[in-house]
Amino acid sequence: MAWPMKPLTPAVWLAVLACLPMALAQPAALPMKPPFAKKRPYSYTHHGITVEDPWHWLRDPAYPKIQDKDVLDYLRAENLYFETSMKAVQPLVEALFEELKGRIQEDDSSVPQKDGDWIYWSTFTKGAQYRRHYRRPAQGGPEQLILDQNELAKGKDYFQLGDLTISPDGRLMAYAIDVDGSERFEVHFRDLYTGQDLPDVIPGTLSNLVWTSDSRGLVFGYANEHWRTDNIHYHRLGDEVSQARLIYREPDPGFSCDVALSAQEDWIIISTGDQVTSEVRLVPAAAPLTPAILVSPRKTGREYDVDVREGLLYILTNDEHVNFRLATASLDNPGEWQTLIPGSDRHYLTDFTLFKDFFVTEGRVEGLDEVEVRRYHAPLVPERIVFPESSYTAGLGPNPEYVTEKLRLDYESMVTPETDYDYHVAERRLEPLKVQQIPSGYDPAEYQTERISITARDGTAVPVSILMKKGFKKDGSQPLHLYAYGAYGHATPPDFSASRLSLVDRGWAYAIAHVRGGDDLGHAWYLDGKLDKRTNTFNDFVDAARALIQRGYTSVGKVSASGGSAGGELMGAVVNQAPELFGAVVAHVAFVDVLNTMLDQDLPLTPGEWPEWGNPIKDKAAFEFIRSYSPYDNVRPQDYPPMLFTAGLNDPRVTYWEPAKMVAKLRAMKTDTNILLLKTHMDAGHGGKSGRYEHLREAAEEMAFILWQMGG
Repeated sequence: MAWPMKPLTPAVWLAVLACLPMALAQPAALPMKPPFAKKRPYSYTHHGITVEDPWHWLRDPAYPKIQDKDVLDYLRAENLYFETSMKAVQPLVEALFEELKGRIQEDDSSVPQKDGDWIYWSTFTKGAQYRRHYRRPAQGGPEQLILDQNELAKGKDYFQLGDLTISPDGRLMAYAIDVDGSERFEVHFRDLYTGQDLPDVIPGTLSNLVWTSDSRGLVFGYANEHWRTDNIHYHRLGDEVSQARLIYREPDPGFSCDVALSAQEDWIIISTGDQVTSEVRLVPAAAPLTPAILVSPRKTGREYDVDVREGLLYILTNDEHVNFRLATASLDNPGEWQTLIPGSDRHYLTDFTLFKDFFVTEGRVEGLDEVEVRRYHAPLVPERIVFPESSYTAGLGPNPEYVTEKLRLDYESMVTPETDYDYHVAERRLEPLKVQQIPSGYDPAEYQTERISITARDGTAVPVSILMKKGFKKDGSQPLHLYAYGAYGHATPPDFSASRLSLVDRGWAYAIAHVRGGDDLGHAWYLDGKLDKRTNTFNDFVDAARALIQRGYTSVGKVSASGGSAGGELMGAVVNQAPELFGAVVAHVAFVDVLNTMLDQDLPLTPGEWPEWGNPIKDKAAFEFIRSYSPYDNVRPQDYPPMLFTAGLNDPRVTYWEPAKMVAKLRAMKTDTNILLLKTHMDAGHGGKSGRYEHLREAAEEMAFILWQMGG
């Protein structure tokens, strides 16, 4: 199906035409010299190895407060250099922004979903940065605006809505907000019958929010001084917030806690764990201060998740197979697990959801999503939901009701916009409810996708998903953008992105490398990209780029690349390893100072990250291995491609000084004259600026930078 093409306005066409000459080549001289961070003597020694770190001073000693004048002056100088340099392509940024904005439905609405006596949905209005949340009675009646994020965000440079949850009786709403990007949320309560907020306000939370059965209490976790949730508390409405009762305290500094509600909403599930080990406790939702039931004591390397149906525990665990099995146990003997669905080399079991008459499992086979309905009496006879394309990504959407005859599903592919379905279980029928609209026009028939396999240097076959316009020439003449993440077992699905079309419509191919470190091809795929196998991730990406060049999708120097967070670490590693391949690289909130971060156990994430990266404090081999690939530690005198780094001053996940130190060292050591930019969000955190239009503008800046440096 093709949607009608909406013509660009004359003003936008003029902006496009005005910027084209500047997009073809980098100016011979930039309007100002880049700032250089001075070196200051500093070194540290571990395991008899001394490391010099002359830009250590960029870490404000007062962190998490950032008040050092020299640090702030340097970051502001870099921001000024970014803004001044990008003026050369500002018309292109504006044109791209209008292009991206033209692809979003500005007055959009989510598909309504029934939950108990009410139907809930949210909307965007034209020009609004944030959503408005509504409900109406399921039996009929007027709609009710229950929360307007735009009102809450007024006068704030940053705004994020965290969890939002309605009490079981439908009267009260709890919602959490963050107004500076630090991810320390403040919980508020609203009486939906009167529209008034209650006086109870809980500051400094970092968890899901779960109501007790009587709709009078909330279970949640506070962020401690190290930005970790090592506790679960219970607050009774009307009591002093400071008197919230402790339900659970986690003794291991590397573990974090969270809470959830069971399928029948009769148990509160308290989960705690790190990257490789987990432990679960249960407390009655009607009596949260009851002593918790420990399902099974933690065992290093064993992960498990739990839900409860009619007194029977369902447990997803990797204890017997790397690709997980599903087991059951009784509440009376919760540690005695009986296999319901065994682990499989072929089928990677990733999740399960319980309903009254059936349950749903989600997983992947050879990297392709599978959603299956299973009956309690015949769990080994799955009813696979069949989707219309051979390559796609699909999964359960919001399904709040335990008793249901249909499932809400999310579906998309690299050529098919996001689609909401209802799956009628008895009829095995998909009913399309909503397809993401592209107001400026989009015809999927004009595009094609391929999924190829490249051979990494160690002989491993690595899949790559590619989106192109039909007629794309595989003669090395056209540019290609390569993206990957590759960490924490997070797969990068072959999904749809309207923003990608701005490159693809200009003759680019857009490729996703499904590198090791994600779990795209199973849990073992993740294990093969962590700890002492971490460099597989970087090698896979470089080898994918080289293979795409060899197969004619592009050529040396015509590859752009991007990644964020751990994907930003990937960007730092690959430009150290093979800078000649890339014509432009963008690294968002880049985790590039890996060794220093893993040595600093006072940082928010570090103890919980040791199972992912290794503990260089205790383990000399881990110290030496991390040092061998940490991007910041491996900058050396050589030519580097044009690069753009971003950071967030309030980012608790990847601290601002990591990209700042990387840029400072690159400026001092690189041997080329290519542009190097650092943009620090002075009032935001890990996700950059908030608001949908701000996100679009930043996407426009990234693409403008790439087009500028690679000649359009």
